[in-house]
Order: sequence, then C-alpha cells, then structure tokens
Amino acid sequence: MREKNAPKLSQKAYESFTYHLSVRALRAGQLISQRELVSLTGLPLGAIRELIPRLEAEGLIHTIPQRWICIAEVDSKLVKHAFEFRLFMEIQAVKYFTKHASDNLVGKLLNETKGIITLCELEGSSNIISSSLIVDAQTVDWKLHEHIIKTLNNKIIIDAYRVNAIKIRLIKLEQTSLTPANVISTMNEHLDIIHAVQLRDPSAAEREIVKHIENARLRVLGN
Repeated sequence: MREKNAPKLSQKAYESFTYHLSVRALRAGQLISQRELVSLTGLPLGAIRELIPRLEAEGLIHTIPQRWICIAEVDSKLVKHAFEFRLFMEIQAVKYFTKHASDNLVGKLLNETKGIITLCELEGSSNIISSSLIVDAQTVDWKLHEHIIKTLNNKIIIDAYRVNAIKIRLIKLEQTSLTPANVISTMNEHLDIIHAVQLRDPSAAEREIVKHIENARLRVLGN
C-alpha cells in the first residue's frame, strides 16, 4: 500500500510546492529546510525527499548540505533562457493553434480577456489592482498560453513548457508589480493574438506572439 501511494504523495508535494511559489509563500533565492517544507505543504518527509530530485532536475531548486534547499534565483541568465525557450516554443505552437483551435474556444478566450480589461478599467483610477483581480488576470493570461501549447497534443512539449512556465511566473513575481495599466497592456496584446487567430492568419499570430513575449521580457527588465 505504501509503494502504491508514494507516487501520489510525491505529485501532491510537487503541486503544493509550485502553488506556494505562485502565492509567494516561497521566494526566489530562499533557503528552506526539508522539515520546513513538510510544515508548509502538510505532507510527510518521505514525499518531500522524493520531490527534491525532480525539482533539482527541473532547475527549480538546488540542494545544499545539511538538508537545505535553495529556491532558484532570478538573475539575468534565468530571464534570458526562460524567455528564449518560451519564444521558441510558442512561435511554432501559435501557428498550429491558429489553424486548429475551435471557434468556440477562441471566442471564450476573447470574452474572458475583454472581461479582465473591463474590470481593470473600473479599478484604474486608484492605480491599485485588487488581489482577486490579480488572480483572475493571471488565470486568463496563463490560460491562453496553455491552450496554445496544449493544442499540439504532445506530452513532451507540454511538460517541458509547464516547467518553463513555472520559471516565468517566478521571474514575474519577483520582477514585476501589477497595476491596472500593465494588466490592460498585457490583455490588449492578448486581444491582438486572439484576433489574428480569429482571422486564421498564422503569420499575423506569430508576429503578435513575438511582440507579446518580447514586451513581457522588457516589463520584467523594467523597460
């Protein structure tokens, strides 16, 4: 029974770890012990120990003697490599997505994106974005890119992209402050991508995804 349940606990530990990264309970460059991860995730030490090699292989942590773990640090090298990987993957994927995504899916993505823009415009006068809207905006943001990749129906690509997406999110959490203005800017770039997809124009979709990813990189760098 223990062997049968072990992989499930390890996966739960992975999901808990990445969740705590996304809500900043774990921060880039942070040192944390295995015991502290047990306390944070609520999972047994055995599951945490099984998790560590996977996180290390994915470049999300590195280990230090005496059972310490260091969360990946956000530096210029990580930014460069993560965004280059993202660009390489999404250029090809968005062209395929443009040809094969259903009208229903594209319409749903369009409406969700417009909805976020409307909500941001309502909050725009204060130049502060509510925590609930941050969550909604990030969900809509990530959903578009995940759909673009998942349309390829290639597990190797999807898994590799997922790991890189975690790094991108870690970078954004450390380097970018969310305001109504920059959320609206991001969502407008999404609209440009979606409109190109609606026209079934792969070349236009490629141009828009390249522009969007480059702008995201520049926002991270503070430009």
